[in-house]
Amino acid sequence: MRDRLLILSVFVVASCGLAYELIAGALSSYLLGDSVLQFSSIIGCYLFAMGAGSHLSRYVKDERVLDTFIEIELLVGVLGGLSASVLFAVFAWSSESFRLVLYALVFLTGCMVGMEIPLVMRALNQRRQSFAELVSRVLTFDYLGALAVSLLFPLVLAPRLGLTRSALLFGIGNVLVALWTCRVFRTELLRPTRQYLRSLVVLLLLGGSFLGSDVLTRWNERAIYGDEIIHAVTTPYQRLVITRWKDDMRLYINGNLQFSSRDEHRYHEALVHPVLANLPWARNVLILGGGDGLAAREVLKYRQVQRVVLVDLDPAMTQLFSTSAPLVALNGGSLRNPRLQVVNADAARWLEQHGDVFDAIIADFPDPSSFALGKLYSVPMYRLLARHLAEHGLAVVQSTSPYHAPRSFWSIDATLKAAGFSTTPYHAYVPSFGEWGFILAAKHPGYQPPQTYRVALRFLDRESTRQMFFFPPDMRPWKVLPNKLNDQQLVHYFEQDWSLVIR
Repeated sequence: MRDRLLILSVFVVASCGLAYELIAGALSSYLLGDSVLQFSSIIGCYLFAMGAGSHLSRYVKDERVLDTFIEIELLVGVLGGLSASVLFAVFAWSSESFRLVLYALVFLTGCMVGMEIPLVMRALNQRRQSFAELVSRVLTFDYLGALAVSLLFPLVLAPRLGLTRSALLFGIGNVLVALWTCRVFRTELLRPTRQYLRSLVVLLLLGGSFLGSDVLTRWNERAIYGDEIIHAVTTPYQRLVITRWKDDMRLYINGNLQFSSRDEHRYHEALVHPVLANLPWARNVLILGGGDGLAAREVLKYRQVQRVVLVDLDPAMTQLFSTSAPLVALNGGSLRNPRLQVVNADAARWLEQHGDVFDAIIADFPDPSSFALGKLYSVPMYRLLARHLAEHGLAVVQSTSPYHAPRSFWSIDATLKAAGFSTTPYHAYVPSFGEWGFILAAKHPGYQPPQTYRVALRFLDRESTRQMFFFPPDMRPWKVLPNKLNDQQLVHYFEQDWSLVIR
């Protein structure tokens, strides 16, 4: 029974060890972007640290194997369990130190985790077990634990508990392993009472932190965003935070500002009306992204539009903006409009699976800050888009800033051209973002900006429209590559552009 419990502990510690790695990768990709780079560097650092920990385990004396195992579990429980809370706090109060603290925590946690399995194997070996059976049983449960957490983390834990609570839960798991080791192997420990008391203290620390994690998360996010947080949720796809200061509401996705209620009308009018003002015959409109319903609000101003299909990946996003009173007031109840159909699906897959043709298509995706988002700005995606656009219809793509991110902006233009579109770039000044860019796409050349608008607008008129389609010398076109799936050049351009702005 003792050996079976020790083997069972392998399953738990393997689950916890992988969980800390996944949490660090997810949190760094949320806060720093470029998920491929973040996960790759975190995994590399973590595996290297585990190797270092395995090497260090050789220096543990035989008579101290179980005592050291308990101490390692407590250290891993504290380091891993509090890792997300500490990293959020560091980012909130000193973002310059974030990377240093991140990799220090990953390395220390990895070292501790790397010592666990060798110590368990030595403890079992002291019981004269067959080496072949020993290795087989330990590695079987090690890999089973890794499989369990790799499925539970993205499907259940991250969306329901969030990163902070998930980390604390796994930290408690490590402490429970320490506690049952104290109880089961009490007669073999050098100082069983001391180890037991230590385990109880750490359990109380992590349990209290788990219960108070919501307060801690709100403090950290309040420091990051500066304003009162009125809604925050972690979904399977992203972290949504809505803040309010006086009459200004703001939406952040994974820490990136999506809109400010004070000036979002400039962005959404510029996105929608240069398309629909030139299509008085348009009846069917497709919106890709735009789960906040703000682009839909502008589209529904046109009475001739009979059907709007809005495809957004995250049901939590569309649910929030169709039920929260202040957000419904902001989008004019567009997501409840009988002319609009909400579809929660991946945009590319939905386009592949449906054959509908639309008079106008509005692509309102988040910026291409990761490879998952970059595919939505690729040549294959735009070729797919063309199949759903009417012969004389118009499409528009939000295209980041031609001033702050010129490589990115003109790469999107080049990508649309490579997909066979005739393009017309333009830009508008949005105070929350600065100069922001859009690219209008058609199957045939000859687009002319509208002179007048048939609906009431707050920002656009004849003169502001004329200025949108004029590019001064400091926003001249760049010679850049189109975005293809095999290299995702756009994501690299985006990182280069915005890293220069941050510096």
